[in-house]
Amino acid sequence: MKVLVTGVKGQLGYDVVNELTKRGHESVGVDIDEMDITDGEACRRVITEAAPDAVIHCAAYTAVDAAEDNEDLCRRVNADGTRNIALVCRDLDIKMVYISTDYVFDGQGTRPWEPDDARDPLNVYGVTKCEGEMAVEELVKKFFIVRIAWVFGVNGKNFIKTMLRLGQERGAVSVVDDQIGSPTYTYDLARLLVDMTESEHYGRYHATNEGFCSWYEFACEIFKQAGMDVKVSPVDSSSFPAKAKRPSNSRMSKEKLTENGFDRLPSWQDALGRYLKELKKEGQEI
Repeated sequence: MKVLVTGVKGQLGYDVVNELTKRGHESVGVDIDEMDITDGEACRRVITEAAPDAVIHCAAYTAVDAAEDNEDLCRRVNADGTRNIALVCRDLDIKMVYISTDYVFDGQGTRPWEPDDARDPLNVYGVTKCEGEMAVEELVKKFFIVRIAWVFGVNGKNFIKTMLRLGQERGAVSVVDDQIGSPTYTYDLARLLVDMTESEHYGRYHATNEGFCSWYEFACEIFKQAGMDVKVSPVDSSSFPAKAKRPSNSRMSKEKLTENGFDRLPSWQDALGRYLKELKKEGQEI
């Protein structure tokens, strides 16, 4: 199987290419230099020349707060860019995997979101990712929409790296305890995405590591597993005013994975432990 992966320089794209290679699939990794997804002609040329069996679309504009001031750019990447890729996937009759987010929901309540729940995004980033989903559903027959949350991987910035740095610099951190969700380790997610690409169980899915926690609980576990003595204080979201509204409920139901024979991801605590070992191996300070 040959797969084209967008956003190869990001946390997820990097791991997806590694997983494809591990399984003996041919991968073509592209980033903005090889294929600017906002350029419809470039998308058509690059994807057609590569002639893949599937596209795993990881590239996105993910600066949630900056998106509030850069709505046009955010939309060009997340909505129009996704539509450009979807049009080519439709015309070539190939599979498309679109990485989306829990931000397509309104973030209220406590019930875990189901894949077919009504979409009602609460910020610009969420709106544009929702528009991307709708483009995929409208155009592509063989699609997977995979919503993820609280992502971390070896390649790139994330909450864990930020906590480790702040813990070392300050010895104390304040972290919000009124937003609940599930972390997602890109290494684990990449395996699931390749499983999906190898299958024909199309549709919308949710994919995070198992178990729910608040950002505060996540931070406490990071320092515990890293063996760092850091004072973590729980605070509510109003302590960190942000441009973009954040969901208080990012819980997502993964039952549909089980129903379609896909392996669920390990617990987030297990993923965190493996990730910290990986950072050590890479020579990053813990």
